[in-house]
Amino acid sequence: MKTRLVRIGNSRGLRLPKPLIEEAGLKEDVEVTLRDGALVITSADHPRAGWESAVQLLRERREDYVVPEPAPTKFDDEEWEW
Repeated sequence: MKTRLVRIGNSRGLRLPKPLIEEAGLKEDVEVTLRDGALVITSADHPRAGWESAVQLLRERREDYVVPEPAPTKFDDEEWEW
């Protein structure tokens, strides 16, 4: 499909036909990335999308350890008051 960039203030925009938007499953928020000189527009994922698979990968690599409590600092020992 061939289309034109349109001026929007100091920026440029791209008009996408409704059938193309629907077929791509795009909603209000989208992610725009540059890959090999091409703009790639995808639906913006849920903020935690992919976390489950990332955690599973950490477990498989045995990297799912808990961070130990930090050592007390001078502030903790001398300056903090309850």
